[in-house]
Amino acid sequence: MSKFGVLPPRVVLDPLLRGWLVEDIGRGDRTTQSLLWEHGTRGRATWLAKASGIIAGLPVAARVFELLNEKVNFVALVPDGEKCEPGQVIAEIDGSLDALLMGERVALNLAMGLSGIATLTHIYVEQIADLPAQFVDTRKTTPGLRLLEKYASAVGGAINHRMGLDDAVMIKDNHIAAAGGIGEAITRIRSQIPYPLTIEVETETLEQVTAALEHQADIIMLDNMPVQMMGQAVQLIRQQNTRVKIEASGNVTLETIRTIAETGVDYISSSAPITQSKWLDLSMKISGKSIAR
Repeated sequence: MSKFGVLPPRVVLDPLLRGWLVEDIGRGDRTTQSLLWEHGTRGRATWLAKASGIIAGLPVAARVFELLNEKVNFVALVPDGEKCEPGQVIAEIDGSLDALLMGERVALNLAMGLSGIATLTHIYVEQIADLPAQFVDTRKTTPGLRLLEKYASAVGGAINHRMGLDDAVMIKDNHIAAAGGIGEAITRIRSQIPYPLTIEVETETLEQVTAALEHQADIIMLDNMPVQMMGQAVQLIRQQNTRVKIEASGNVTLETIRTIAETGVDYISSSAPITQSKWLDLSMKISGKSIAR
């Protein structure tokens, strides 16, 4: 399930985590630093799942604690991509108590949010698991969190769409309006982009699908089309160019995704698992302490 999920390297991830820690700690953790006057106070903690779902983000949580104290030992008992049940211990931590307490909220917030995304993504993916169509996420992400939210989406079983505007060309309705038509947009863009960027075109009518085919788009998105028209568009594309990939988007819900997949599209994209997911409830409990010598 998590085969597509790849975290960014530390050179990319660490500045994000440091920024979020600074936001939370500010000028200092008044509670923890006033409480733990003993030098080298160490402790143990467990992370508990309070609901069932798909776990995502435990390596990120581990790194949060490591940035506060490199000797913190975070052991994930449920790997990212696996299911947890209420009351299940999903991780055990041993290390400096001040690091555990100062990092608790940032680490939990990230893991809960990412696990919520992975959980809802998994539900969507399961609806079409026996069909060829693949579920794809979108760029509707929280600013600053895209890399991690898309990681969670992949952990849940989705395929990442482009990460940013520089990944691929996607000609949407406003681009078409600005250029004066699909043909004009594709022609102008193709003369400017580097190899091997692909060109995807958003279409809403069969006439637009025909224009995208005529100008050799690599991917054709069927956007907000009624299912019957979508089926006609798929047939039209398959008859004219079997190498063109077809993506369906718009009004994708748990109730409609299977019907959409049955039209024969290659990909179905939706922002719902990221924009509509509910955090998976997790908690941390300090289970003991010892004074390091």
